[in-house]
Amino acid sequence: MKLRTPRWWYLRHAPAPITRALLRPLSWLWAWATARKIARATPVDPGVPVICVGNFTVGGVGKTPIVRALALRLAGAHGLSRGYGGSLEGPVRVDPTVHTAAEVGDEALMLAHDFPMWIARDRAAGARAAAEAGARVVVMDDGHQNPSVKKTLSLVVVDGETRGEEWPFGDGAVFPAGPMREPLKSGLARADAVIVLLPADLPEADPELLALFADKPTLIARLEPAGRPPSGPQVGFAGIGKPWKVERALKAAGCELADFAPFPDHGTYDEATLRFLADRAALYGAGLVTTEKDWVRLPAEWRARVVAWPVVARFEDQAALDAVLKTGGV
Repeated sequence: MKLRTPRWWYLRHAPAPITRALLRPLSWLWAWATARKIARATPVDPGVPVICVGNFTVGGVGKTPIVRALALRLAGAHGLSRGYGGSLEGPVRVDPTVHTAAEVGDEALMLAHDFPMWIARDRAAGARAAAEAGARVVVMDDGHQNPSVKKTLSLVVVDGETRGEEWPFGDGAVFPAGPMREPLKSGLARADAVIVLLPADLPEADPELLALFADKPTLIARLEPAGRPPSGPQVGFAGIGKPWKVERALKAAGCELADFAPFPDHGTYDEATLRFLADRAALYGAGLVTTEKDWVRLPAEWRARVVAWPVVARFEDQAALDAVLKTGGV
């Protein structure tokens, strides 16, 4: 069963105080187990540089667009993912003409259209397989809390969107009482640099947020539409970590959004769900629009009926990005 990310996780003063209090002991256990796993591990060196693009929190922060931007920038780069949501254990190189999202996961399938992409539950085995296949550098999607692979460079992506009570780390609580995978101080200590990802319509990063990373090289990137949303009324839907951000981005891009439906991250779209969405679109005389990541999870016969709205990550200071990459030997 896939659960939706609780929106209250990302509020500075979250509601549900009793629920959070009851979950605190589980949070302490989670944090202890993560720290113990990292401390006891002996990372494997796959023989090529490994750039890890990770995060501090559960739920979407925009890692995958950053992975795409880095892999396309680096000569000889191969991508590596756990293949979350897929059935194959790997290591296997993803072939978008053969594999499905159900086999390799939606993110890996999406990225495989742009560069060599591998999935492996065993990250070390996946990195070695990529190196043996000729990768000059491996860009790993997620894994800041996974100590199995020796990382040449650990980059941490932070959702830089702060509006009102919204804060990327909520009140700082560790999962399941909050969004953190580990305490911020612990995760930040292992990071080589921080990438603050902003939506296209936010003028600048919150100074209070940037101050948290004053001791680390900090890069600003923007998540921008690769093209205009489809014209006319639309019913949007998304199954990502923070689906409400897709709704907000579509509206900011000028989409005439008649309705929007959120779904769990990496969830499967069955026939009943898709017919429901089609009925909603018919009610409004609208089209259907979703993210690239959701589109690759659709059955083939439905892809022609739904428009994929792609977004890309663009770094504001390319020279600063190159300087950070050089510290990792790439």
